[in-house]
Amino acid sequence: MATALWVKTIRHHRTDRQTTVPCTRADAHRALLEACHELDLPEPIWLDKNEREWDEFGMTRFLPDAFFESVPFEKLEIEYIDPDAPKKKSQDPRNAF
Repeated sequence: MATALWVKTIRHHRTDRQTTVPCTRADAHRALLEACHELDLPEPIWLDKNEREWDEFGMTRFLPDAFFESVPFEKLEIEYIDPDAPKKKSQDPRNAF
């Protein structure tokens, strides 16, 4: 499985629509544009906040005010999926067993 961008709309606290688009971590803008086209959604405004979240966590969220047009969902979430990335272990001591 190749790396991908997972794009999903959240409506009433549930995933409403979703898609995945092949991409690299540096190519998120193009992949987001492609996913929005596939889901027939307007492209959100990518702010510095989104850039920081993307760089640190590999994911970010867009609320309806990040779009020029009205949208029928509460938020759009994007997440970078890398199946070859090393798995991180929880640092929470309650999970140490």
